[in-house]
Amino acid sequence: RSMAKVTTPWGKATIVEELRVDQRAGDKRFSTFVQLLHDEKGGELVRFAYSTDGTSRRGPVTFRGRDVERLHAALATRPRLGAALGLSAG
Repeated sequence: RSMAKVTTPWGKATIVEELRVDQRAGDKRFSTFVQLLHDEKGGELVRFAYSTDGTSRRGPVTFRGRDVERLHAALATRPRLGAALGLSAG
C-alpha cells in the first residue's frame, strides 16, 4: 500500500503514521487526526486536523481530558508518532 501524500505550508509530505480520536460535543460527532509526516527533505512533521462527515479540515483542535487519555492510549499502537510527540514510553 502506498502512503498518502499531503501538502503542507512547507511543501509536500507523506503520511507515515496516523491515528484517529473520535470525539463528540452534544449531537455533533467528529474525529481528530494526528499524523506523522515525512517531508521531501526527510524531516518529520506532526499534523493535527479534524474531520467532519469524512472531510478533513484544519483549524483549532480541542481535546478534553478524556480525549487526551484516548490519544495517549492510541499512541501505544503508533510508536513513531508517540516518539515524535515525546509521549512514548520508549
